[in-house]
Amino acid sequence: MRELPQKEANVFRELLKNYELKQYKRGLKAAEQILKKFPEHGETMAMKGLFCSNLDRKEEGYDLVKKGIRFDMKSHICWHVLGLLYRADKNYDEAIKCYGHALKYDKGNLQILRDLSVLQMQMRNYEGYVDTRHELVELRPQNRQYWIGLAIGYHLMGKMDLSIQVLNAYEDTLKDIPATPDYEHSEMLLYHNSILDEMGDAQVALDHLNAVEKHLCDRTAIKERRAKYLLALGRLEEAESAYRLLISHNPDNFAYFAGLRKSVGLGNEVLTAEEETKILELFKDLQAKHLRSNAAKRLPLGFATGETFVKVADDYCRVMLRKGVPSLFVNIKPLYANSEKEQAMEKLVLGYLAALDKSKGFDNSGSIVEPPTALLWTLYFLAQHFDFKKETEKALGYINRAIEHTPTLVELHMTKGRILKHAGDHISAMACLNEARELDLQDRFINSKCTKYMVRADNIADAEKTVVLFTRADIPSPLNDLVDMQTIWFSLECAESHIRQGQLGRALKRLHQIEKHFIDFTDDQIDFHSYSLRKMTLKAYVSLLRFEDRLRDHPYYIRAVQGAVKSYVTLFDKPEGADTPEMEGMTEAEKKKFRNKQRKAELKAQKEQEEKKAQADQELLKKGGKVDEDPEGLKYAKKEDPLGEALKLLRPLQDLASNRIETHLMAFELYIRKKTYLLALKSLLKSMKIDPNHATVHEQLVRFRLAVEVAGSEIKANTKTVLDQHWNTLYHGKDLKVFAAEFEKKNVETATAGSVDHVIAAAMVSSLTEKEIAKAEKLLFLVDQDRFAGSRTLENTVLVLKTLRSMRSSRAQEFKGKAHGWFPLATVFRP
Repeated sequence: MRELPQKEANVFRELLKNYELKQYKRGLKAAEQILKKFPEHGETMAMKGLFCSNLDRKEEGYDLVKKGIRFDMKSHICWHVLGLLYRADKNYDEAIKCYGHALKYDKGNLQILRDLSVLQMQMRNYEGYVDTRHELVELRPQNRQYWIGLAIGYHLMGKMDLSIQVLNAYEDTLKDIPATPDYEHSEMLLYHNSILDEMGDAQVALDHLNAVEKHLCDRTAIKERRAKYLLALGRLEEAESAYRLLISHNPDNFAYFAGLRKSVGLGNEVLTAEEETKILELFKDLQAKHLRSNAAKRLPLGFATGETFVKVADDYCRVMLRKGVPSLFVNIKPLYANSEKEQAMEKLVLGYLAALDKSKGFDNSGSIVEPPTALLWTLYFLAQHFDFKKETEKALGYINRAIEHTPTLVELHMTKGRILKHAGDHISAMACLNEARELDLQDRFINSKCTKYMVRADNIADAEKTVVLFTRADIPSPLNDLVDMQTIWFSLECAESHIRQGQLGRALKRLHQIEKHFIDFTDDQIDFHSYSLRKMTLKAYVSLLRFEDRLRDHPYYIRAVQGAVKSYVTLFDKPEGADTPEMEGMTEAEKKKFRNKQRKAELKAQKEQEEKKAQADQELLKKGGKVDEDPEGLKYAKKEDPLGEALKLLRPLQDLASNRIETHLMAFELYIRKKTYLLALKSLLKSMKIDPNHATVHEQLVRFRLAVEVAGSEIKANTKTVLDQHWNTLYHGKDLKVFAAEFEKKNVETATAGSVDHVIAAAMVSSLTEKEIAKAEKLLFLVDQDRFAGSRTLENTVLVLKTLRSMRSSRAQEFKGKAHGWFPLATVFRP
């Protein structure tokens, strides 16, 4: 039955209003009232299901809606409602199908078309989005949002000429344009201009800008675009005037100075002596006009050379040290890419220190006495300088002297902690940060930094107590509040600490929290598809969409997936449990015995923990908090298919971060263990395309060949055919030992500045292809040579030691002694 009597039809219309006003309980009563008389009315049944779903009765809601569809298969309302349920559950593909069915029975329904276009944009189905927007424009040509949506669709498809045509067609329909600039109209015109800019025709973009200028509200955007277009067109005098005007409005915008340099013909990064003189004169003039501009004082340092650089740097640093600017080293650090400038800065600031000690001035004349803080900030700069150079002893000497001078300055204790962290002493670094934190208990930043250092020292208990100091006081479970606030850095640091300690369940629990955050970031954009068109925030909207498209390329997500893949691979390789630091150097028999002993201790501790947890849970429930049912993350640690779980996390990277080699290196590790050789091959080929000489790629190539040889006749004929087609691309027709030897010769034996990563790869390959590990040990000990000093870091030196231990090398302790000499403060190398 489709048609209802007048009385019930009025109730049904009221019921629809209840849904729009979110009056779900009232709407449910109204639906039940209709269904008493007409129990097979499909649309009412569907609406009842929608109300139930919004009242946290989802399963019942789905059953009712599907029942309603069975009663009325041709009702657009029933299909639309089912689409709304799927959309609420973020099952966008199914929702789109439902909207498609709904439109079959009501082709011109504006609400369904709008809902469909939102989901098409969410799923980046640009062609479908454009088609839907075309329908909306045809149905309501007077609606601005429909025109703009269509233009955006063409823009994102890369069909910018069609996007411009749509915008021109819409603008031609406008009759009453406000005499005074209107914000929403202004934003539309600026968006139109930005597309012209993307098309690369600066003259057309400039002409358009001039034509619409009187209708634009954003005066800064007008000036910036005009300057950019004039520069692109080679109208240098006009561009110079435009950039000078911009600098007068904002004299600390580096981009404006870059534009000015180009407009006066000094845009090259490498300058002749004559050009250097001219550019320094230009900046001297700008400094005189803009006395408070830091950019005008800092930028000349990038162009000056030789004695001129020393003079310019001297003028700049004296002012900054005299004022006590803590960020001086951070400002100067980019110059250290040039070794001559690095040496000049060291000589200059060491000269300041000697003069301050002798005469309390920056030179030995004694004519100018600097404030006492000048010495403090000079010591602070030198501590950071020598930390950057990895000269830890000198860095600690200067920072300790600075702390003696002013023991209550938070930045000094933080910097000492950073120096110790770089040196590998995470325990002492944590103590320094905690001391800094206690100097200013109201500072959220230093509290967070101290927390991070505690986690790096694997002191998670104290870290959790510290991090919650700045959560809301009325929250029953502050740690859960951090998850709700999407505090990714804390979850990530905790996960990496748990991995170090072999607590893989806990680690995976944290890493899956991060995955959930990124899913939420993707889902959160859905409301902006309508909002941005309504409010005309078009440039920001397009930027948001493009940002979301590369969201999974974020370093946090990459680190989280790497940690999860590592954990799941360990669970696959060692189902009995990951090795902990205490197991280093043990035989398998000793490890087994240690694990048995550990399990007994864990069972005893578990009983005590359960009793404490039960008591804590009761208190938490009284406060209204949620109880953590799986604090150890056992549901992740006990997965039947750990490699499959890892692949679920990796797939977004394969789709959205395929240009990163880490994506394909991780994929190989999973596919080779799953014995899906074609997918492993595909990962190798992609890695080789990005960096054919990558150390890990070489190791994986050798492991792949060995795995294929071991599999032998198990490999299917068609798979073998594909492998054979690519064999020459992978190994250049060479025997495995010859292939490995050539890599070794190129990257290890004859390399003047060797890479430790390549040494490790060569050693791992040697241990795989040779029956003895003597050669692998010999390769790893090459790291002791001077030519590897430049690439020898704390991290890869630790990896060398782990590699020796994994090979059960008797020389591991010997290497540890050498490493202790290179990194005397690192706790990992202490005897």
